[in-house]
Amino acid sequence: MSLLSIFRRPDYTSETTQFIEQLKANKPTLEAEQRAGRALLWDKNLNRADQADYLDARVPQQAYVYGTASHPNGKQQA
Repeated sequence: MSLLSIFRRPDYTSETTQFIEQLKANKPTLEAEQRAGRALLWDKNLNRADQADYLDARVPQQAYVYGTASHPNGKQQA
């Protein structure tokens, strides 16, 4: 007899598991709808060339955002 068999509860299901199983039983299309929603928002094919162009076009931000070189109190950069 192993020690883990003491803690085994074969007939137990949590309230959360029961709720999810009941929800799936009442609405069989739920998982397909979830997959469709995920595909709509998250599962996107990226165009690597466009992504590389986007990253190359980024302009580095200045150390202090509110003080620019064109501001009268700003220092001129050489």
